[in-house]
Amino acid sequence: MRRGALLIAVIALLAAGCGGTKTYSLAKTRACLVAKHARIDHRLDFVASTATGGAFRALLPKNFVTVAFGDNEKDAEQIELAYNRFAFANVKKGLPDVLKRDRNVVMLWHQHPQNRNLNLVMACLK
Repeated sequence: MRRGALLIAVIALLAAGCGGTKTYSLAKTRACLVAKHARIDHRLDFVASTATGGAFRALLPKNFVTVAFGDNEKDAEQIELAYNRFAFANVKKGLPDVLKRDRNVVMLWHQHPQNRNLNLVMACLK
């Protein structure tokens, strides 16, 4: 009986550890940004247009951000790599300032994000 309980506990711990990380939803994130008065634009660059989880561009005061979703974190890593690979030479140096990844989402800002805009987008990742 004790072995059975121990086996169940071990399986439960392993299952909890293999549950993966939470992924963000394009629909929920977009809805949150719209509720916060961001305008949504669906004109996308090549990399964002290939995002497995979809993408959109959020127009914010004095800046905009392309938000590309992978189906999982590995997909987001590939999106980030693609942005680095396809960046023009004059853009590559400043890319770390405007390219951000969180879980399954990659955000490419038009220019350095103001804290207000960055916090808004980060708070809307759902």
